[in-house]
Amino acid sequence: MGLYGRYIAPRLADLVCRRSDIAAERAALVPRAEGVVVEIGIGTGLNLPFYDRRKVSRVFGIDPGQGFLEVGRDRFADSPVAVTVMTAPAEAIPLLAGSADSAVMTYTLCSVIDPVQALREVRRVLKPGGALYFLEHGRSEAPWVARGQDLLNGMWKPISCGCNLNRDVPILLAKAGFLLEEVERFDLAGAPRIIGAHVRGLARKGPSADQGT
Repeated sequence: MGLYGRYIAPRLADLVCRRSDIAAERAALVPRAEGVVVEIGIGTGLNLPFYDRRKVSRVFGIDPGQGFLEVGRDRFADSPVAVTVMTAPAEAIPLLAGSADSAVMTYTLCSVIDPVQALREVRRVLKPGGALYFLEHGRSEAPWVARGQDLLNGMWKPISCGCNLNRDVPILLAKAGFLLEEVERFDLAGAPRIIGAHVRGLARKGPSADQGT
């Protein structure tokens, strides 16, 4: 990972993702989660203040980035809900199948190595009908912006700890077997369009022919 990935990138990401407009998006999405929650890419714990402690019994926070978890140490200690942090990749979540009522992913799918496998793992740990609440940046619907994302992705990825500009989140969710109930695309105000194209919504665990659930 190196010094940049371990010490510098987590602090930069934490600073950028504390923007007030992003916090407002978190505040609208995260309180919808309930029961036992698995948060993929918990990072520095920026979502923790927004969980509704009346509805959430525990959050299992999954993240492979030790540097991010170290930056978030105080947030984990001060969390309004019970939280268990697990150092693990999204592609191999260390939880039993059907053990979570809901899942949360914010600014995560851009940087996981295998996004479809990661989403299949989220689907596996959700109970039947479980909900995944997501907020991600990704591929723009504007063709000229999407072309720019494709062109710049190779340069962007190495300096942003593996973040991809051009992943189409709804397509990835569908490939992983989720049913898309709510999908809203928008551009984050004040952000360059190559990074400002966002999508938020709700996907639900659907039936699987191979798993029968």
